[in-house]
Amino acid sequence: MLPYFPFEQDSYAMTLGVRALRPDEFLIEVDAPHYRDELALKEALLAANPRARFQAAPGTEPHQWETLTELLPLLARQWPHCFALDVEGTGGGERWHWRNLLLGTGTRFTPGREDSLPLAPLDWLGRQVQEDLLLMDGTREGLPLVAGSLCFPSGWCLDEKLGRPVLDIHTPVPGFGAKLGASTVRLMRGLKPGRPVTRVNWAFSVTDRLDLEPASFPEWRHLFEGITARNAGERCFLRLERQTLSLLPRTGAILFTIHTYRAPVASEVQEPARRRRLAAVLRTVPADTLTYKRITPYLEPLLAWLDAGTLPRAANS
Repeated sequence: MLPYFPFEQDSYAMTLGVRALRPDEFLIEVDAPHYRDELALKEALLAANPRARFQAAPGTEPHQWETLTELLPLLARQWPHCFALDVEGTGGGERWHWRNLLLGTGTRFTPGREDSLPLAPLDWLGRQVQEDLLLMDGTREGLPLVAGSLCFPSGWCLDEKLGRPVLDIHTPVPGFGAKLGASTVRLMRGLKPGRPVTRVNWAFSVTDRLDLEPASFPEWRHLFEGITARNAGERCFLRLERQTLSLLPRTGAILFTIHTYRAPVASEVQEPARRRRLAAVLRTVPADTLTYKRITPYLEPLLAWLDAGTLPRAANS
């Protein structure tokens, strides 16, 4: 099962659903069974089209370096069986030795020195974690997106969003500006260093692929066909984004992390209460939101499958 089930009531509600990250929770999550495969997929996607998956505006190097130097010690401390960090020297002459124990790799570099890493800092960091990493400039009007390592988007891309204010980025989301726009900006403006917040966003898909940028749609659009009340539980996937927001203390950048999880609906509603809850939520999602989330084409068979109350046999799926 997925680590989260974000449906807390029997009806759809458009809310931020943000809370403070608890002391026992991690900013970056390591999903060990899928880690190597997902990092290998990131490498392949970046090799195939690097600009689609990493972009940074000029002048954002300090923001990227601060993200790296904030996260690496945190990762080594919170996940000691996965990562290790040794720091040699002091002050501006520090030499860092990062070891990714899961991948069996090591990197030595000097923080802030551009030629000491083989890639831009945020690009390199994005290849160490399963999360997508996005940076907004918290010191500028509108909180624009200024850099991103984005390999597993859900229907958007950096070419469309880089440089745009946070509210403009969310324009396609039905009702976002009117219902959540002001509270989103207020939340981000109110962030404090060392006090990250988190939320879980949900969606559905007809594919378990992680990279759902708009250009990929022709490759999997055929999967909308043939979904029935007998097979919808296996053919439809619940897709969750565990998100965090953190304010970086020196540059004022805001780090937005997205860890994407997905699984067949059938595996997430084995308990009758969960199945009933999910059906109730789906029945109350506004039509424009169903269209935006691409749920409309298979809503009826998915509801029929949920209402049936039992998982279909493999032979009948």
